[in-house]
Amino acid sequence: MIPPGYRERLASGRVGFAHLIRLWHGRNGWSHRVLPALAEALDLGRVHNSQLSMLRNGKLASPGPEVFLALGSINRWLAQQAPEGRLDPSQAARLLGGPSDLLEALELSALPVCDDDGRVLGPGDLLEVFVGLRQPPPAFDLRIGDEEAAALSEALALLFTAGRPWRQCRDQLLAAYPAAKRPRRERFAEVMAGQADYSSTELDAELPDLRRTLASLGAAGEEELPADQFLDLLRQRARQLQQASPATSADLAGAIRRQLQGP
Repeated sequence: MIPPGYRERLASGRVGFAHLIRLWHGRNGWSHRVLPALAEALDLGRVHNSQLSMLRNGKLASPGPEVFLALGSINRWLAQQAPEGRLDPSQAARLLGGPSDLLEALELSALPVCDDDGRVLGPGDLLEVFVGLRQPPPAFDLRIGDEEAAALSEALALLFTAGRPWRQCRDQLLAAYPAAKRPRRERFAEVMAGQADYSSTELDAELPDLRRTLASLGAAGEEELPADQFLDLLRQRARQLQQASPATSADLAGAIRRQLQGP
């Protein structure tokens, strides 16, 4: 008998797996060609570029088992061959042949996907994430809950405006926000002005451009504040805002920006 809610669980798993794949690429600075090329070079199975792109966007509903076998085997290979997080150049040619873009990428960064206990995820683990039987490791999961979206929107607005009235910083923030479509810019302005909140789905989609906005404002470079750290910062500040009095909001905004700017 099919358990109730299986469709929702499958949909949730697909979204969680998309976050995992995106963060795996992002933390290593890889292009979407690295994993397919590595699977082919090591004869671990075939993962097409189009499949990986669809997995990253949560649009591939039923990938074959070969995909999970290849990705899980690659993940274990990285943990074995690059224990320091990057492939040793002296071993690279022996393992993968002569100089190539693939070798260059792995020599810069070759971090595997691990859980909080440091256990490397294999093919079966990745399949369980995809079908919703297990959650992605927290460090590889940026999904935003419906119940926290409003608090994160408030923290985001306070961070970007630094506690100033919207009319005093409107031009600066709209110039820093990179999205060109009018509905998105209008929505961004409403959230920054405190007139509306992002939904969890909107925040999830907006996160890359919000990080670029922060970088444009000069608070932190994108490479200095990865997506997971940016979201974690917003969550920390949202909790602080819930405990802070209105009088301390501007002080809190200044503290956030000073922390991002560093010493």
